[in-house]
Amino acid sequence: MIDRAAISAARQRLASQPHFLRSTPLLRLPGAALGVDCAEVWLKLEHLQVGGSFKARGMLYRLLANPVPDSGVIIASGGNAGIAVAAAAQALGVRCEVFVPEVSPEAKRARLRALGAEVVVTGAAYAQAYEACVARQQATGALQAHAYDQPEVVAGAGTLALELEEQAGHLPDTLLVSVGGGGLIGGVAAWVESRAHVVSLEPERAPTLHAARAAGQPVDVDVSGIAADSLGAKRIGAIAWQVSQRHVHDALLLPDDAIRAAQLWLWRELKLAVEPAAALGLAALQTGVYRPQPQETVGLVLCGANFDPASLG
Repeated sequence: MIDRAAISAARQRLASQPHFLRSTPLLRLPGAALGVDCAEVWLKLEHLQVGGSFKARGMLYRLLANPVPDSGVIIASGGNAGIAVAAAAQALGVRCEVFVPEVSPEAKRARLRALGAEVVVTGAAYAQAYEACVARQQATGALQAHAYDQPEVVAGAGTLALELEEQAGHLPDTLLVSVGGGGLIGGVAAWVESRAHVVSLEPERAPTLHAARAAGQPVDVDVSGIAADSLGAKRIGAIAWQVSQRHVHDALLLPDDAIRAAQLWLWRELKLAVEPAAALGLAALQTGVYRPQPQETVGLVLCGANFDPASLG
């Protein structure tokens, strides 16, 4: 189980590589600046992290905490976790192989190759790429990294919330967190515990945690839509499910058109170029799917920026 002690230990271990990870900015704006009736909206700009997403934290920790064989590290990923592993592997001088589904954008594949990873494109969705990755790992003996459901990966993600609390001196009243397989919300919620509300946000067409809560257990869901490349897990991760049962206040869904509108708003009004997965928090506020109180402080995690910027035109 991931808890605050595990996240503090992750942060200490990550400090052994001080030139790799970045302390990403925390932008604090009055709610009115985003058209939201609340005291403040905090934007944790994790899309500025190494590799373009929060996943660099957990993937570096996975490699530091385990012996890496000559066959290197292997992962299946919609793109962001693979990019994070490839960046960490390059920094540590180890081989890297990444299995991506056909839905993954070419921009992410190109970035993987630029980081020196061997890229294998297979399967219509993440689940099929993962199956192929597991078969390959069994043949090569490479260290397997999981995109969202390993203790090191979740604890590493939790260092984002630890860092946010240090930067502000305290937590916001509420944190709105995008969910795919749940690595991010698992880490964030484990750090926050009951000291703030943590709310899960998912696209209507990729509702892993929402469906699990309705069923009372993790279940498979069909995945498609605008954020399927990065929020494309078929089922919520076991670690995230355990943490969320204690520390996630609510699970909400958003339509693709609202996610796209928020993504474009962030670029047009704040010049923040983020992928659709990073826009769910603002979409929830703009649509009223999440309605804050007038005195409330709301934190949003802009979790990634690995996409084709021409799509913002």
